[in-house]
Amino acid sequence: MIIDDSKADARKMHEIALLGSPTGLLSRRSFLTGSAAGLGALALGGCTTDGMSLAEAQKLYGPVPEEKFPIPAIDVTHVDPKYFRRTVAYNTKEAPGTIIVDPANYYVYRVEGDGSATRYGANVGRDGFRWNGDAYVGRKSEWATWTPPKEMIKRQPEAAKYARGMPGGLDNPLGARTLHLYQNGAYTLYTIYASLDAESIGNGITSGCIGLLTQDMIHLYNQTPVKTKVVVLPA
Repeated sequence: MIIDDSKADARKMHEIALLGSPTGLLSRRSFLTGSAAGLGALALGGCTTDGMSLAEAQKLYGPVPEEKFPIPAIDVTHVDPKYFRRTVAYNTKEAPGTIIVDPANYYVYRVEGDGSATRYGANVGRDGFRWNGDAYVGRKSEWATWTPPKEMIKRQPEAAKYARGMPGGLDNPLGARTLHLYQNGAYTLYTIYASLDAESIGNGITSGCIGLLTQDMIHLYNQTPVKTKVVVLPA
């Protein structure tokens, strides 16, 4: 998957190759496309409009210092409160544990059963790069290595220096955790990955991959075994 900012007045080269390995600020910021176009910094006073106080959100998305690469806090003032993690009513025939991606509304759900789900805000594929269908988690990675696909190197020659892989780290686009999606035993090159870019949530910026805030991705990753079903709904 690749994250890309197609607007001329937005940051140049905000493409993130989320096709199977992590990348960073040549990437994370460099490739992570146009900060949520039009999102802007949200002034969260005492409470959000979604029932979570600013203090609660700051705690939920606070730093994670015990990681191999200490993870900084997310600036939650750059995230629309509706995308904060929460438990919601969600009726589905899918089994508990199933991951359902709703790209039209920029949400990822983990089915909990009993008519509820954990809902996460997400960034998704931009127009022309969205896909839908069933897949499954074929493998999981912590601080994965990111290797830009040939197509990306062709468009952005500067990415060629990572042709043999960019080691995991904060600057790596795949981030701290990655769920690699497979179909019929084959890797699709699509992933659900961890992002530190608060402004990307609620936007279509990738070449088909799905990004969650790092703290949300760790939460989902820890509850998701290999072989978990993933359903991507039509946009």
